[in-house]
Amino acid sequence: MSDSDFRNYLPETPRYPSVDARTHTRNRMQRERPQGLFANWRRLFEEPYKGLTVDGTVMPGLFRLQPECAPSKSVIDATNALTTMLSAEQMEAMRFPADSPIWRDWQNTELYVETHGLRLDEYPMPVRQAAMRVVEASLSASGYRKSRDVMKLNGFLGNLVNAPLVLGEWSYLFCLFGEPSPTEPWGWHLFGHHLCLNCLLIGDQMTLTPAFMGAEPAYGDEGVYAGLRLFEDEERDGLALMQSLSAAQQETAIVARSMMGGDLPDGRRHFADNLHLGGAYQDNRVVPYEGLRANDLSKRQRRDLLGLIDCYQAYLPDGPRTARMTEIESYLDDTHFCWIGDTKQDSAFYYRIQSPVTFIEFDHHTGVFLTNDQPAKFHVHTIVRTPNGNDYGLDLLRLHRENSAHHHHS
Repeated sequence: MSDSDFRNYLPETPRYPSVDARTHTRNRMQRERPQGLFANWRRLFEEPYKGLTVDGTVMPGLFRLQPECAPSKSVIDATNALTTMLSAEQMEAMRFPADSPIWRDWQNTELYVETHGLRLDEYPMPVRQAAMRVVEASLSASGYRKSRDVMKLNGFLGNLVNAPLVLGEWSYLFCLFGEPSPTEPWGWHLFGHHLCLNCLLIGDQMTLTPAFMGAEPAYGDEGVYAGLRLFEDEERDGLALMQSLSAAQQETAIVARSMMGGDLPDGRRHFADNLHLGGAYQDNRVVPYEGLRANDLSKRQRRDLLGLIDCYQAYLPDGPRTARMTEIESYLDDTHFCWIGDTKQDSAFYYRIQSPVTFIEFDHHTGVFLTNDQPAKFHVHTIVRTPNGNDYGLDLLRLHRENSAHHHHS
């Protein structure tokens, strides 16, 4: 599939007239489907947090407090620089306690239903840039570039479908949790269409999941967007790993050969999430292991699987990235790789990598703003989660509370 294939699927008449994001949301939320989706999400959000598991039971003792050389001081400095630019009312709208359930209140649609947080496109450019400097200080250079490219391609999509005020480069919400501190837990999240990042810091230890990144289209081909491309490594290395499997290994790895209908299990496909299981509000989802276990891979295939996993950790700064990969490698035998779709070079596909300590999904999607009714390579969603209770660093937060003397004297 060539980069510009998405141009065959531009809507003939703009389905999203050029209204602002709040008006667009009001109009869309009068329809049954978004109402049902958000009602279900609200129900899931109101469940107490447990964590994503394979059978409904959280495996204990997987995570520990440890030094990771996260760039905490830079993140604190960037955050303090942002907060000096905001009024007391603005701070109140965007700051929550470190253990607030609002961490879990993110979603990846273009619909602006939230009443909290700092909506970047409603603030002047210096404030937007200051918020993004917090993100930049928290991520690796390539991770920050990728996050900004997701935002830029969202702006590109807005131009393509004549909805620049709904789908914009700055159509994102930013929130702070806790007070910036070198010792106490605190963090931030940023979310909007195709980008959701959650960063918790405790000392110099960092958790950056759930992390959702996507793009429709995943290529920019004109103007300031020309040459932007996303998810090439995840797509290429995932397919290369699959193609390196023997026929017997592939048979075990493949859940279904069809991405829509056919041999796909009933109810497996969702109108909003397509084949993703770990999207917005799925914090407590039960996802049994499927596919091929890494202990059935050759030495080289195991190395390639770790290389593929590392693509998804590349947004982390060096210290936390090394710590994550060490953790993931220690559970490699219990890591499962499954596949839906064909395995040809030009096929659309889905894959998942899942272990006690990581949950990664890659999915080619049907059109939402573009008109393709089959999954296409130019619309990609990816998600990284930490199962068994440590999304949002919540298991580390629990350990910190249990281990901190000042939480015991009350």
